[in-house]
This record gives sequence, C-alpha cells and structure tokens, in this order.
Amino acid sequence: MDETRLDDAVRAVRMHYFQDMTMEAIAREMGTSRSTVSRLISFARSSGLIEFRLHLPDEHVPNLEQRIHAEFGVTAHVVPVPDTASELDRLDRTAMVAARVLNGLFGSDMVLAIAWGTTIEAVSRHLVPKATHHARIVQLNGAGNTRATGLGYASEILSRFGRNYGAHVEQFPVPAFFDYADTKRALWRERSVRRILDLQHGADVALFGIGADAGDVPSHVYRAGYLDAAALRALREEGVAGDIATVFFRADGSHDGIELNERASGPDLSVLRRVRSRICVVAGEHKLPGLRAALRGGLLSDLVVDDGTAAKLLTG
Repeated sequence: MDETRLDDAVRAVRMHYFQDMTMEAIAREMGTSRSTVSRLISFARSSGLIEFRLHLPDEHVPNLEQRIHAEFGVTAHVVPVPDTASELDRLDRTAMVAARVLNGLFGSDMVLAIAWGTTIEAVSRHLVPKATHHARIVQLNGAGNTRATGLGYASEILSRFGRNYGAHVEQFPVPAFFDYADTKRALWRERSVRRILDLQHGADVALFGIGADAGDVPSHVYRAGYLDAAALRALREEGVAGDIATVFFRADGSHDGIELNERASGPDLSVLRRVRSRICVVAGEHKLPGLRAALRGGLLSDLVVDDGTAAKLLTG
C-alpha cells in the first residue's frame, strides 16, 4: 500500500475508534465510499496497525479458561469452533488465535524459539505484522532426515516469522534425529552449534505444538519419514504420549531414559521449562494424550486450544 493509502487508513482508524464516528460519517468527511472506508479499516487490522485486546475482570473470564487455569496452572485461550468443523478448519481457527496471542507476548529485544511442525506452520500463515527492534528468532530442532535436508520446510516457517517481526532468524541445520548419540554429543561441543544452543537456552518465548501420530492432520514428524517402524515400535514400548520439538515424553510428563531423545536435536525438556513464556498450540482431540502429559510435566505456560478439545481435557 502506498503512503497516501496508508495515511488514509490511519485517518479512518482514528476517526472510527478514537472519535466513535460511523463509517458513513467517515466516508462523507473523506469524500469516499463506505466500502472504501471498510477496506481501509480491514487493512489496518490485518497489517497490525491496530490491535485488539480483551481486558476481562477475573469474574468474566470464560468458564473453560478459568477451569483449565485452576486445574493445570496455565493461562488458557479457548477458541470457539463449531462441532461440525473439520479437523483442518479446527486447526486453522486455533492457529489464527495463537498468532494474536504470540503478538501479545513477543516484542523487541526478545528471542523467540520455534519448533517447526504442522501446527506452527498453520500459525505462520496467520501472523499479524508487528514491528520489533533487535528481536531474534531461533529454530529449536533440526529438520533433516534420511530422505531430505528438511531445510526448505523449516526455513519457510521461520522466514515467515522473521519477515513478520522484522527479526533476525537463526536456523539450526542439523538432523532431526542423529543415527548415533555419540555424533550428536560431539557436534554439540562445536562452537558454531553452541552459539545456537545458547540462543535457545536464553529464549524469552517458545512456540510449539504437540506431536501426535493420529488424526486427520498428523504431525509432520510422523508423516514425513522421520520415524521408521522400529522407532515407532520403540516409542510405543516406552509409553510415549507425544513430543515437543521432536523430544518425546511419557504420559506422566517424564522424558528421561527414552533412547530416541539421546539422538534428538530438540532441546532437553528441562531447558524448555526455564523459558518464561511457553506457548503450546493444540487443535483436535487426538492431541489430548500428549497435551495431558505435557501439562503433567509442566512444559507450557500458555495454552491455545479449540473449545471441543478444552472440554474433553477437563472431563477425561
């Protein structure tokens, strides 16, 4: 949008929201049509010129959000979705809200750590522009596997976040899973890798989904050839309920002693717990076992979840 149109959008927003003028009145004052004013205000919303927040007194916080906070000690953002919605639509609507929650928690002079995957890819398509200064974005886990480097998939997700916030992006060009734990330990001693690990450890905000091998929209790590039959069988035998950034955990939230984690490039979950704001985005009831386990393990501080899944979380 050129400077003249940008000025018009700012002018229309100020008259509509600060002066309580109707769109018809704004159109008359600006010498244009009501539909043009509507488009200007829509542009202002979608481009991040204006931002909406609900400041609810405690007694008016929606019941599901109150109950999730009371039971699990996390801040919940429950997304209304029709019962008839497909799993893909459920994910899309939840991702849209997650993008707005992220804007409220991430800003200038901060580090955002991102775990790539199906859910976070959906969030990346709904980002609302927000200008930041000296902000950085770091990849939490590698994306390479025996079929491909994974760089295209992961880098596109991170690049969207980088462009949206005007932030510097640090990729992590290593495999999602190493063949040998010794290889990982050796590489983790390299200074170039330590730099990325230190950035992850110092993150202010982490954004991730819960990996699950189920549902109509399965997690990328399960559908893109990262795990062979032997690995999947071993995870079942270990009682694994889900993963965050390709690090697996059991139903009780524990992750120690899982062999595949010794070869995973994602962060030790004890490191993740030290991040102040840990935003977990979940859509679909097939994610419930992993979500319950993550909550038991204290792996998240903020939960963005569709209302159907939220209700089942409290009753299951």
